[in-house]
Amino acid sequence: MKKKILITLVLLSFLSCSIDDDNPTFYFEFIPIENIVIPETFEYGSVYTIEYSYFKHSTCHHFNDLFYEPFNNTRTVAVINRVYYEDTNVSCEELTDQIETRTFQFHVTTGYDSYVFKFWQGVNEEGEDEYLIIEVPVE
Repeated sequence: MKKKILITLVLLSFLSCSIDDDNPTFYFEFIPIENIVIPETFEYGSVYTIEYSYFKHSTCHHFNDLFYEPFNNTRTVAVINRVYYEDTNVSCEELTDQIETRTFQFHVTTGYDSYVFKFWQGVNEEGEDEYLIIEVPVE
């Protein structure tokens, strides 16, 4: 996962900045997912709204995208924020309790008996990625 996250961040950085721009105005940062609202079961052919929440760290943090990687019946999910550098034009204010809630649509289209969702929750003291893992059976 670390290599995939690094590659994604590097690619996003190249796509977002001009080659002539020596002073980028932002960078990308993965933000831990704090809460999930997901159905207890899925039905084949149905579409479900999955809700996730994360803490917004500052007024310079803005939602950019959702990292979503399917592999067999496993779905790895992480929030990507665009973080603007503080400068003379932008003043960042640290936020402590501001939670952002968003959703994504999940289509149950394959013949799996269950789906395993791995919601990224940060890096532990050993430098390893940690996940909230939820398995949802398909009926």
